[in-house]
Formats: sequence, C-alpha cells, structure tokens
Amino acid sequence: MRMWVRAGQLAVMLAAVLWTQCVLLEGVDAAKKSRKKLKETSPQQTETFNTTLSNSEEVDGSTKTPEHQRVDPLGSWMDFVKRPVGNFPGKCRKKKRPLPGPSGPPGPPGPQGPPGSPGAEVTQEVLLQEFKEMIKEATERRAAVARQISPSLLPPTLMTLETMTSYRRIEEAFHCKLKGPVVIDKKTLMELQNFQMAPAKGAFLRGSGMDQSTGRFTAPVTGIYQFSANVHIDHNEVKRSKSQLRARDNVRVLICIESLCHRYTSLEMIVGLESNSKIFTVSVQGLLELQVGQYTSIFVDNAAKASITIQNGSDFMGMLLGV
Repeated sequence: MRMWVRAGQLAVMLAAVLWTQCVLLEGVDAAKKSRKKLKETSPQQTETFNTTLSNSEEVDGSTKTPEHQRVDPLGSWMDFVKRPVGNFPGKCRKKKRPLPGPSGPPGPPGPQGPPGSPGAEVTQEVLLQEFKEMIKEATERRAAVARQISPSLLPPTLMTLETMTSYRRIEEAFHCKLKGPVVIDKKTLMELQNFQMAPAKGAFLRGSGMDQSTGRFTAPVTGIYQFSANVHIDHNEVKRSKSQLRARDNVRVLICIESLCHRYTSLEMIVGLESNSKIFTVSVQGLLELQVGQYTSIFVDNAAKASITIQNGSDFMGMLLGV
C-alpha cells in the first residue's frame, strides 16, 4: 500500500516539472515572435540613432544609447568631422606661448681661468729646419710624379736647401782707397795708412772694424775673412838710376796680422822691377782667420836700390765670410 502512495507522489512531481517547462518554452517563443514582428513593422531612423552626443554628455555619461538602435558608420564619421572645435576639453587645446621679449644687457665677465701649460719654444732654427723638410718633401713628390708620367726620361735633379746659397746681410765689409801717394825709400818695409771710402758709387763700408786713418781692420768676431789689395807702384826713380837693375830688385806686397808678417800667416805677392812701363799694379788676395781683436793691414817691402811711389787710388778690401 505504501509503495503505491510513493509512486503517486513521484508522478505528481514529474507532471508539475513538465508543465513548468512547457510554460517557459511558450513564453520564449512568444517573445521571439514579437521581436521579429517589431523589426519588420518599424522603419529605420538613422538620424535619430546617429545623433552624436556633446562632449559634456560623453563625459558625464548621463545619456545612454538605446539597446536596439543601429549605428551608421558614415553618418557617425561625418558628425565627428563637423563637430565644433571649441567644444574640446581644455587639456586638448594648444597653449599659446608668449613671444620672447628683447634680450637683456650682458652679464658681468666671469673669473679668469687658471693659466695653461707653457708651449714649446719655437726658435728660428726650428722653423728653418721645418721649412727645409717641407721643400725636400715637395721636391721628391714632384719628381715621383714626373717619373710616373715619363719613366724614360731621367729624373730631375733634386736641389736641397742646403746646397742653395742663402742670401744674408754681410755685417762686416769695406772697400777703401788710398788718399794720396806714398814714397817708400830703398830697402824699406812700410805700412800703408790714410785710406778713404771712394766718393763714387759702388764703394762701401759696413761695420766698425775698418779704421781708415790707420789703414787697419780689426776683427769684431772670430772668423774667416777675405782680404785683397791692388797696389799701384811708380818705379820711375829706379829706372832713372844709372846702375843696372839686379835680379834681387823687387817689391813685395803683404797683408799681415798684427804687423807680424813672419810670425803669423800672411798674404804675399812678389813682383820684379824689370817692367818697361812706368806704373804697374801688384795684386794680392786670400783668406785669413782672425781672432776677435786682431787687426790686419797692408805692408810694402821695397827691396830695390831706389825709392818707389805708391799711387793714390790703391785699393784695400775685406769682408767677413763666416765664423
């Protein structure tokens, strides 16, 4: 009996569940049909649905789009393009920067910095050496280009700067002439004095070494000097003498150091008196090394048995070649 009671209760419960599901399914079908019928009967209102909200409405979020409205993309884009610019939020606007005004006066100068390290000392010898190297390099490069162009030709001669004669000012030099005639007796050695610089153009007197009154040149520095002398001799008295000329009758012209012609090296020229002319010239020239303070002068040694006369205009020349 109890089993039949339990079976009846289960049947009632199953019937209630099935009836509930049938009611729910009918409600869902009715909702679908009503939605479909609403879509077919109501026209599309694009303008109303595509109305663009203002910035304030977008920010506040108070207006919400209906759930079943369709959105037209083209219309939305056109509304966005045509929207007024002034309605953008303040943070999106460009801030106008003020124009820069005129510059003010310059400020005071800053403190002086620490001194730099001393540079290398550039002397004249260093500059000359660098110039020589530049000339040599340019000459060799030019010769190499010439050999590439015409290898059959001989390379041009390379002339270095050392082989070129440097033009420099001569500090010590003189060219003087004897003022008047000087008579030298027989068997006499005499020093020529009383010179002057010739008034004609071409004569020169540089430096302070030459004393024209004494006829002596004093070396201002130790070095090599070049000297020359042209002595014009009148031996008319010798020719007038009744005695016949001997082989030892001659005249010596010397340029001596410190008037010591036999102690120091001297420049010497010996000429015999056999000449038929009335006046003849004896020339002597050469190089001497002088120490600072030493002097040189011209000596004439008359070994004849009669007097001779040294004519005015006889030359005495000298110059400093180098130290």
